[in-house]
Amino acid sequence: MKKHLNLSIRGKVQGVWYRASTKRRAEELGIKGIVRNEPDGSVYAELEGDKEAIDKMLEWCNHGPELAKVAEVVVSEGTLQHYTTFEISS
Repeated sequence: MKKHLNLSIRGKVQGVWYRASTKRRAEELGIKGIVRNEPDGSVYAELEGDKEAIDKMLEWCNHGPELAKVAEVVVSEGTLQHYTTFEISS
């Protein structure tokens, strides 16, 4: 059963390859969705996939790439959008 989660990732997450690394990790796990920078300095992501993959992705998002300093990940469930890829959005 597929899940859809909306994430707001806060901390030092822009300018540290967070979006590109998120895309790479999501593709490794078979997760579909989007990731983008927000004007307030946070990163927003929508993730769709099975529970096991989503759980692994959430664990990764709490740390991010090497240069990131994640302070908080706010998670909410959303409606399936039936993404077919994982893309970096503007």
